[in-house]
Amino acid sequence: MGKLRLITAFLILAPLTAGADEQGRVYKWVDVDGKLHYGDSVPARYAELEKQILNRHGVMVGVVHGKKTPEEIEADRIAAEMALQEELQRRADQALLATYLTVDEILMHRDRRVELFQAQSRVTELYLHNLDRRITNLRREASRFRPYTDNPDAEMIAPDLVAAIGETQDTITRHQRNLEKFLDNERQIIARFQGDINRFKALKGIE
Repeated sequence: MGKLRLITAFLILAPLTAGADEQGRVYKWVDVDGKLHYGDSVPARYAELEKQILNRHGVMVGVVHGKKTPEEIEADRIAAEMALQEELQRRADQALLATYLTVDEILMHRDRRVELFQAQSRVTELYLHNLDRRITNLRREASRFRPYTDNPDAEMIAPDLVAAIGETQDTITRHQRNLEKFLDNERQIIARFQGDINRFKALKGIE
C-alpha cells in the first residue's frame, strides 16, 4: 500500500516537476476543504493560502506564507516585541556585568550620583530661604501702601515695589519646582540603582 501511494504521488508530480524545470518551482497546498493540490502556478482563489515550494524531486525547498488572520498578526507582533525586550535585556545585562565587579562598586557609583542631586537641593533650599526673607520684607513694606492698608491717607503702592514682589514670587515658584525635580531625580536614581543591584545579584547568583 505504501509503494502504491509513492507511485501515485510520483505520477502526480512527474508532469508538474517536468514543467517546473522550466518555471523553476512546483507548488503544493491544501485548500479550505482539506484537499491537496499541486501546480506550477497557483490559481487566484488560492492566493491567500500557504504553499510549499517543491523541487523537481518533490522535495520541499521553501514556503510561501498565506495571508495571516488578525489573531496571527497580533501574535506575531507580541512575539516580536518580546524578542526585542529579551534582546534589550541581554544587552543591559552584558553592560552591567562589564561595568561592575561587585555590589559595592554599584553602591559607590549610586552614592556619587545621589550626592550631586543632594548638593543641588541644598543650594536651592538656601536660595529659597533667602528669597522667603526677601519677599517677607517686600510684603511688609507693601503693607504700608494702598491697597494693602486701611489707612485712607496712605499712598498708592509704587509700581516698582509691585514688580519686585511679583518677580520674587515667580523666582520662588521656579526654584521650588527645581527643588522638587532634584528630589524626584534623587529618588529615581536610587530606585534605578536598586534595580541594577537586584539584577546583578541575580546574574551572579548572590543571595
